[in-house]
Parts: sequence; C-alpha cells; structure tokens
Amino acid sequence: MGDHVHPSKNRRIRKTLLSFFATITKLKDSNMSQRRLFFRTATIVLSLTGATGTAYAWDDGNHSSECESLPGHSALQSALAAATVAETSGLNNQNWATIVDRDGVVCAVAFSGGNRGAQWPGSRVISAQKANTANAFSLDASSNSGGSGQPNGLSLSTANLYSAVQPGGSLYGLQASNPVSTEVAYQEPSSDYGTEKDPMVGQKIGGVNVFGGGLALYAKGDKIVGGVGVSGDTSCADHDVAWRVRNLLGLDHLGSVAGVAALFAGDPKHPDNIIYDITANPYGGTGISTSGFGHPTCLNPGNQAKLPPVSP
Repeated sequence: MGDHVHPSKNRRIRKTLLSFFATITKLKDSNMSQRRLFFRTATIVLSLTGATGTAYAWDDGNHSSECESLPGHSALQSALAAATVAETSGLNNQNWATIVDRDGVVCAVAFSGGNRGAQWPGSRVISAQKANTANAFSLDASSNSGGSGQPNGLSLSTANLYSAVQPGGSLYGLQASNPVSTEVAYQEPSSDYGTEKDPMVGQKIGGVNVFGGGLALYAKGDKIVGGVGVSGDTSCADHDVAWRVRNLLGLDHLGSVAGVAALFAGDPKHPDNIIYDITANPYGGTGISTSGFGHPTCLNPGNQAKLPPVSP
C-alpha cells in the first residue's frame, strides 16, 4: 500500500495529464505520427501512476485491514485531548499523536490544540516515528516457538531505549537503522495534517525514536496490535501523555506481558514505563543507567505512580 501514489498527488498528476491531453488535441499543425506519440506517452504515464481511477484503500477510509480494528481519527483525537488535559507535567504543551498497525502502517494522526499550529509542527512526524518504534520493537506471546522467543511477550517503550542506544550501549546505532520516509512524512497538503485525511495515513512512515512518547498497543488477550506515539512536550511528558492515551483507548492489556520496568524497576503494574535510574558519569558524557534501560529526568517530571496501571 505504501508503494502507491497518495490520492492528493494522484489528483495533481491526473489534472496535469488531462491538461496535456487537451493541449495536444489542439495541435492542428502537428502531423499525425507526432500526435500518436504524445498520446501513447501520456497513456503509459497514466497507467504507471494509477491516475486513471485506481481505487486505493485510503480513498474509502479502509487504510489497511489491520487499521480497521484500531481506533480511528476521532477516537484518537478525543483520547489525546483528555490525556493532554490530565497530564500537566513538562511544559504543559499541546501534542500530536499517531497510531500505526502491526505492519507499521499509519492508521490515524491527530492533535490536541485548536489548529495544527497550536503544537510544535515538527512533532507530527516525531509522533509517528515513536509509534513505529514502539510497535517495531515489542512482541507478544506469539513470538515464542521452537524454544525461542518471549513466552509472555516483551513490550519496550521508546523511553526504554534511550540508554541502550548511547555510545557503548548494547543497541548503539539502532536510531539510524530504519530511516523515516520523508516522502510520506511531508506530503501535501499541509492543511490536512492531523485530520482524517492526513497524507501519512495508509502509508508506512518508518523511523526509530529513542526517547519517551512511544508505546506498543495490546488488545485483550495481551495481543500486540500496533503502536501509539505522542510528541509535543518534554520527552518525559510525552511518555506520560501516551500512557494515558493508550489507557483511554483500551489498548493497554499487558497484564502478563513482560517489560523492563517490571523486570528491573519492580513495577509490574507499569511494565513498559519510563525508568529514571541514570546517575552522573564521573568521566563525563552520558550518565550511567543501573538497569541499562534508563531515561534522563526532564523538566517538571510527572509522578509515575499516578499513571493508571495496565489492564489484565
């Protein structure tokens, strides 16, 4: 699906080529062989771009078969607005949020403010990158077979990745492994950003983000179904808002899913929670995380104990 031309670009191509057809039809002074060549070339281009009327999944709102089972724009926007009001840590900014399905296809994009400029414009793509990351590096029990995999699954929030990707860390370089698709990220029109018609919807955004704000989504039965990403404030506040969004959407069924906060921070009710265990490095540079999955403390951090526990 992500390999096709997006409808907005598709319409522009179609309009240009139809204008081209009209122009060459009026070429009275051109000989017949030249006109045939023009028509043949334009027809091939139309065929290759799909501009002759191909129906894409996102044209009728069915972005992907997996997106159909996930919350849409309206539900995401409502949950984001409520979570942003509830979480006043950090800078208390407005936020962007994105949902991706298990294949990394963007299903919905929303913002909490009154218009698309009410929150940092750059955070739109970051929210999608966070959603992609949390989904891409989390598992459920179906990963376990033949003596390998995770018997209960393993959920990693983007906040859990910070320390591991620092120089000398076990995952150093991970953040450069799956680049964001800039073609998908910055498609026009900008006026559709954060709406049901956001150009990212129905396409794969890619990207790896390694600070707070991205969480895997788990349906009943502890089944992973995608990821949600939030951006617009400090990375710590982004994590807390994303946590509340996931809870409000009813996709926090991690009752038996393993997570590093449960394993190393003694917090089974918040298994993929942010961990603040970084101490200063006496030799300078990045601090040292006791667990190996720690995240820096941000300005005006929230109270993690007040975040709702995950659902069974």
